[in-house]
Amino acid sequence: MATYDDVARLALALPGTEEGVSRGWRVWRVAGRQFVWERPFSKADLRRFGDEPVPAGPILAAAVEDLGEKQAVLDARPQTHFTIEHLDGYAAVLVRLDVVGDELLAETVEDAWLARAPVALAAARASGAQGPAEG
Repeated sequence: MATYDDVARLALALPGTEEGVSRGWRVWRVAGRQFVWERPFSKADLRRFGDEPVPAGPILAAAVEDLGEKQAVLDARPQTHFTIEHLDGYAAVLVRLDVVGDELLAETVEDAWLARAPVALAAARASGAQGPAEG
């Protein structure tokens, strides 16, 4: 089972990443843009599940490039990645940390970082070069 500490380790290994708190929950940002964050369910979220089972365990939100990418991720990873009504029209998915594997979590965190990182920083990472210090 992955934890938020695992997310922190992965996120903070990426250039320009900072950890912070928003609304009492841990968030990770690159160049001021949130890319992964703790996402517990609100009372309204729980009501919207109705008779459907509510995913158990810690939930991570992760940015994706766009709505097309969101659908592709949801289609490819239905056991670990999902969405809720609150995220309709928003380029982010939810991840069940209690079932996601280490490699898939690392891929999800890096993909979220790439979706929000400045172009020059992402390009520098992709080429293996050191990007400018940001953060």
